[in-house]
Amino acid sequence: MSLVATRPGPGDSRPYTFPDIQRVSVAGGEVVAAHMPGQLLATAALLLDAGGARESAGREGTATVLAKCLEEGTTTRDSAAYALALEGLGAELSTSVDWDSFRVGVSVPVALLPRAVTLLAEAARTPRLDPADVARVRDDEVTALRMDWAQPGPRADAALRMDLFGAAERYGRPLHGDPTSVAAVTVEDVTAFHESWLKRPGVLLVAGDLDQLDLAELGAAAFAGATGEPIAPAGPLGVPIAAGRRVLLVDRPGSVQSTLRLGHRAPERANPDYVAMTLVATVLGGAFTSRLNHLIREVKGYTYGIRSDFAMTRRFGRFGISTSVQTAVTAPALTDTIGEVTRTRLDGVTEEELEVARTWRAGQLTVDMQTSGSIAGALATLVVHGLPDDYYATLRRSLLDATVAEVSAAAAKHLHPDGLTVVVEGDAAVIRDELVAGGLGEVVDAEV
Repeated sequence: MSLVATRPGPGDSRPYTFPDIQRVSVAGGEVVAAHMPGQLLATAALLLDAGGARESAGREGTATVLAKCLEEGTTTRDSAAYALALEGLGAELSTSVDWDSFRVGVSVPVALLPRAVTLLAEAARTPRLDPADVARVRDDEVTALRMDWAQPGPRADAALRMDLFGAAERYGRPLHGDPTSVAAVTVEDVTAFHESWLKRPGVLLVAGDLDQLDLAELGAAAFAGATGEPIAPAGPLGVPIAAGRRVLLVDRPGSVQSTLRLGHRAPERANPDYVAMTLVATVLGGAFTSRLNHLIREVKGYTYGIRSDFAMTRRFGRFGISTSVQTAVTAPALTDTIGEVTRTRLDGVTEEELEVARTWRAGQLTVDMQTSGSIAGALATLVVHGLPDDYYATLRRSLLDATVAEVSAAAAKHLHPDGLTVVVEGDAAVIRDELVAGGLGEVVDAEV
């Protein structure tokens, strides 16, 4: 007896519709909301211009420590009382810090959102910041970072960032700091950062059934007691590309693998080539079927996986490739990787490759934009990067309509294999001579 199964075919594609967006100005701030009719769960997030770029030199990680202190109680409730208030609504406070923003959010049944926003604002505007709590949170973060930095990767990432942006520039240092910078963060640093950046009104993002919500009421709760004016964002940093490729060697004695990071500067997120650049990175190394993964993993067997992407913020971007390979094949893996970048820049992409990239990226967008949390995240992207309200309504079509000519032109414009910084974290005594002989670029020791 045998079982014969016929794989079902794909169904007809359904049109993708991003929720309608509403904007309300209230109490010195702005509410940006997406209408999701019938959605039982709603999300609200307070978006503040208080990202890592606002931190002082030598105190990188201050915003992250502050974010983790927000559930340690407020000026009117201790940590236990605040936790009980959240649990009474079935809510959990979420915080995140990136280069451009500091975000505090909650997701609850739509009818409970006004009360949840009041609790959210209480944590963001009036945290307790007890010195003992701040010190404990900071020390926990230092311990976590020390464990992380003991593994391959963080030092290579830091070396690449420093080389691309410079040690004197905030963007040239790790977003969440390193063990040394976080250990230097004081209670006064945290309270001063809060006073300077978290008391401004900001923007309240709301995703849910707006027929059941009063946006003015939510805004009044989120912006109550806020002071200060919005700060005009600084402009893009530009895209300087190195005149020649060089190799930075991060010594990891005895390592049986080499951790590889390759990158160069790229445009900011609002660049009109964003869609084409995303598809370039997908064809090159953004999917399992990509050129890099096929060659470096499937054909050569050098690695379990290799990826490329364009990481973009409000002021800058970075093209990057990351992987780990056996120590013995470090140089040939780099040669082949750079070769694929060069081939993509010179020859562009094929229709067959692009069709896979288009449908995958468009499908991923549709799947991702299903929850109130993901929609709130999309609203944050609109606000931070100054994108039009119809951006996501047209993004899927833009991905599907991208042509070979457009994507190939973006590859020629935005890939710079000769200007790459190549970081190798591995056993310098074993791989240095091979790297020099490989002619990949000047080999220098990295200072991290």
